[in-house]
Amino acid sequence: MINEKMQKAINDQINAEFWSAYLYLAMSVDAESKSFKGLANWFYVQFLEEQDHARIFQNYMNSVGAKVVLQPLAEVPSEWRSPVEMFKDTLSHERKVTGMIVKLVELAIEEKDYATLSRLQWFIDEQVEEEDSALFHLTEFERAGRDFCVIHRLDEEMGGREYAKASALE
Repeated sequence: MINEKMQKAINDQINAEFWSAYLYLAMSVDAESKSFKGLANWFYVQFLEEQDHARIFQNYMNSVGAKVVLQPLAEVPSEWRSPVEMFKDTLSHERKVTGMIVKLVELAIEEKDYATLSRLQWFIDEQVEEEDSALFHLTEFERAGRDFCVIHRLDEEMGGREYAKASALE
């Protein structure tokens, strides 16, 4: 069993993961409304992945006899001016989530909660991937500038992204 301080911190992280999912769903909806079908797909897959992240934390809490307490979600933005703005927000958000995961790691070390520390390693690795992906796509769209052909090609490529259940859920 993990202590109450860690339980609260993980419950807060579950809320943050669901908020992330909601953010990416909003981006997907906004992209689709602007005829960016590929971008809408990319963000929808991101939405599914964030739900997986929340589920991984939920499964962990259940496995250690802790209570999952779902919280209300704060409102998310609903419109972005461009794919560049979407990926600037994505990168900023993923960096914030990385900071949150690092704080969980620090708390686990402080509390000598080595089981939680072990589970958090997967999230540390995942955040490296999340930030790298956001930065890559941001750079691609920034390079494209206003070149419609390049933007169209990037949008088409993003349509090929497929959802794969998070390895930690298998």
